[in-house]
Amino acid sequence: MNRILIIAPNWIGDAVMSQPLLAHLKAIYPQSQIDVLASPWVAPIYRACSEVHQVIEARLEHKQLQWSLRKKLAKQLELNQYTTCFVLPNSLKSALIPWLANIPFRIGYRGEMRFGLINLDLDNPSKVNRPPMANHYLALANSLEHSQEIDTNKPADPKLNISPAAKASINSKLRAAVINENLVYVLCPGAEYGTTKRWPAEHFAALAQQLIASEPDVHVILLSGKDDQALGESIRTQAKNDSQIHNWCGKTSLDEAIALIGMSKALVSNDSGLMHIGAALKVPQVAIFGSSDPHHTPPLSDKAKVLWLNLACSPCHKRECPLGHLKCLKDILPATVLDAIQSRH
Repeated sequence: MNRILIIAPNWIGDAVMSQPLLAHLKAIYPQSQIDVLASPWVAPIYRACSEVHQVIEARLEHKQLQWSLRKKLAKQLELNQYTTCFVLPNSLKSALIPWLANIPFRIGYRGEMRFGLINLDLDNPSKVNRPPMANHYLALANSLEHSQEIDTNKPADPKLNISPAAKASINSKLRAAVINENLVYVLCPGAEYGTTKRWPAEHFAALAQQLIASEPDVHVILLSGKDDQALGESIRTQAKNDSQIHNWCGKTSLDEAIALIGMSKALVSNDSGLMHIGAALKVPQVAIFGSSDPHHTPPLSDKAKVLWLNLACSPCHKRECPLGHLKCLKDILPATVLDAIQSRH
């Protein structure tokens, strides 16, 4: 198996959780070349994977067929003569490119009417009894003849590396802001899914103040995407505009965010892509869960502490609280999170 292509998932957290599959493939085929076809927003994850030879970026939009772009990409990829392709998303359109590129073995889970496009397919586990996502991807290797049967009950262990260029870039930003790189806590208040995954802004503000009160020399950096700039500003303002609290939401690339998380004293986040990055970098972290299930998407690290109240109404998996009280998040208090941070390091 000389050349392997991975069709990447579209979410940052899912991309992180696919790394154990790449590590397994590299272990059983050490001479292989693993390339990844990824959208620009998850490509930095694969640049942080030591197993990946080349990341091929393509603006494949969510819920759009983009037929001409897929045909063009397939034509280019066919020249690389891949022997095997792992299609990680379940959609029909994600399986089109390897089929059009005439890759002989196309491996994935059954889904969305793609019979024939995937020619080595596995049954999708039921939603009731789903394994953690990292194990779900790793189990795809069970279809390979040289692979030992993978125990999907044993926790997978994603690992990322920080690129020297990203580390240099974030160090430059820290110097410009007069922040000591050894004295940084990173708080990630965002979560793409909705309010039921977001710990309240006032709790983040109180935690930031408590961190500085307990360690007067530290700086707190708020980290998230462009859509969370206002959320970051709200937290900073509620924390009385403390000069040691910095709103960097939307002000770093994902490569830089990976580097910043990797050098932090600790990370506090919601159930989000940045949570999974922290776990893969093995930094001390506290992960706050509300509407989602930490059994399915936990931070896979022995340095992670999960806070989840496991209320009778949890996990509801709704974007907005159906009962209107959001107790699953509001009742996790800043002091509880501070205690969890201090027990991590």
